[in-house]
Amino acid sequence: MLPFGRNKDFVGRQSQLNRLIKILYTEDTQEDCQRVALVGLGGVGKTQIALECAFRLQKVLPVLSVFWVRASDTTSFDNAFREIGQQLKIPGLENDKADVKRLVKTRLSQESTGKWLMIIDNADDFEIFYHNDNKDSGSGALSEYLPFSPLGAILFTTRDREAATRYAGSNVIDIDEMDDEESRNLLERSLQNKQLIEDKDSTIKLLKLLVNLPLAIMQVAAYLNAKSSTIAEYLRIYEESSDNVIKLLGKDFEDIRRYPGMKNPVATTWLISFEQIQIRDPLAADYMAFISCIKEQAIPSDLLPPASEFDKTEALGTLKAFGFIKERLSGILYDMHRLVHTAMQNWLKLKDDLRNWNQKALQRMDGIFPWPRHENRTVWMKYLPHAETIITSIDHLGGVELPSTLLYNLAECYHITGNYSKAELLGRQALQLREKVLGKEHPDTLASITNLALSLGQQGKFVEAEALGRQTLQLKEKVLGKEHPDTLASINNLALSFRLQGKFAEAEALDRQTLQLKEKVLGKEHPDTLTSMMGLASSLRSQGKFVEAEALDRQTLQLKEKVLGKEHPDTLASINNLALSLYQQGKFVEAEALHRQALQLKEKVLGKEHPDTLASINNLALSLYQQGKFVEAEALHRQTLQLREKVLGK
Repeated sequence: MLPFGRNKDFVGRQSQLNRLIKILYTEDTQEDCQRVALVGLGGVGKTQIALECAFRLQKVLPVLSVFWVRASDTTSFDNAFREIGQQLKIPGLENDKADVKRLVKTRLSQESTGKWLMIIDNADDFEIFYHNDNKDSGSGALSEYLPFSPLGAILFTTRDREAATRYAGSNVIDIDEMDDEESRNLLERSLQNKQLIEDKDSTIKLLKLLVNLPLAIMQVAAYLNAKSSTIAEYLRIYEESSDNVIKLLGKDFEDIRRYPGMKNPVATTWLISFEQIQIRDPLAADYMAFISCIKEQAIPSDLLPPASEFDKTEALGTLKAFGFIKERLSGILYDMHRLVHTAMQNWLKLKDDLRNWNQKALQRMDGIFPWPRHENRTVWMKYLPHAETIITSIDHLGGVELPSTLLYNLAECYHITGNYSKAELLGRQALQLREKVLGKEHPDTLASITNLALSLGQQGKFVEAEALGRQTLQLKEKVLGKEHPDTLASINNLALSFRLQGKFAEAEALDRQTLQLKEKVLGKEHPDTLTSMMGLASSLRSQGKFVEAEALDRQTLQLKEKVLGKEHPDTLASINNLALSLYQQGKFVEAEALHRQALQLKEKVLGKEHPDTLASINNLALSLYQQGKFVEAEALHRQTLQLREKVLGK
């Protein structure tokens, strides 16, 4: 699970490294889940120390599992946890509504999982860990998902001292700039031509200019290796670089305030190397420009602008040789340091070329992003953070029309992952563009109306959802015909809107119509047909037709277990509905048993805070109340209320 191979040029920092290892895995401290934080400037080498620690621990503890989590934002954190879940082969992970982070936390918190170390890199945003009030994120603060086991340990890297203290208490290790000897050793070990270091005056001057910053030193070494240049020649180029250009390139670097009166070392070394890359390999320079418009971490190689396999390999090799990107062990994902990423963005701004490259990145993303389905989840989840970055950048630039297909696909991603407000926002944009370009009756426009109505319904905006549902159904019957599967889906969705508003008789009529047509067109065991059966049973139950509803619920559950499996979210919904039909007939003991079964499975598959799970807790409490188990019922009702206020709002 480590992202890169071992850094063979790791030097110095032995005291910090030894202290880190001692805190993490000293036998007499393993009564708890140890937490440590490395804090220091960007580019100072925190990530390399964390990597070296992991490799040394694995050498003495071969059974130790190491998990790497990038935490620069919630999406990176989510994707890292999904990768961990896949490595651990956790059951239920691939269910669309699964609470992946909760499943991973549960597994790692079990001592049967064994010894593990989780490295949470770039944990600079304190808010997303402890005060995440963004309802669009689809989850609470990330700290809720950190596992806890006496056999485990968590190592944070961060630039924020306050955050480091919150993460790890007193176990905070400062990572300062290297001293002169450490810097010289790093430069020497990184150089192919070791004799260059014999120019002592030039070496001392260079390291002083680079303020002993590891990232800058590594980039200089990469340049010297690639160009077969001497240190003195590099210094001449460095000193001739335009002060104004360096100032502009470095204006967004958070670290520049720490080096008063000195050029920004990363910006300067970047400029020198990038100018050489432009001459040596124009495709590599284009790749850097493209990467500056997407997220700098977990960059899929197939997302880069197309080129021949030979040219692509050469370009990536150039960027690796100059130290601008790192290849992960998987060989298909790359990372660029955030400071290098920022320098490239600033360069494009200076050249008035940032908008042009953002448009190229947008066009590429529109062409490659797939329609999200359960089967290709790993693909679209890989592209999603990069698509989010592009859209945010385009919005800031203004004046660029986003492609409707990409917006539509992203809206569906958010719908699948439960971010309904984001799904609504992008769904409205996609619909507006499709009405403008394709017309109101085009099938793609109708699909956008349907999905927008679903997102509205999921947020409780039933009246607007019904209005859109009626509009869609009318247009689909006209354009596609009354028996088209998409038309039948719209009838089903409209019936759901009726049911949510208490229009049960109207809902039943539509449910019966849909079920009859679906059995004819799709077959009796098609998942869409089973959805209509469940909907009809709900409409019957809402009107007091409990016996008929129970029979239909039992039939639906039996078919869903056969077709979808016992742990599919739709199957769990049927267990809940059957329990409701039994409850309404006074069969409280049988209803309680089913509600307990549904709750246990929902907590496993969907997570403890999913709205459907909370509904099951509430339903179980009602069954207990009817049997006179008032104390247990009260406890569950209080739990439900507390969680619903947190998840849904007061």
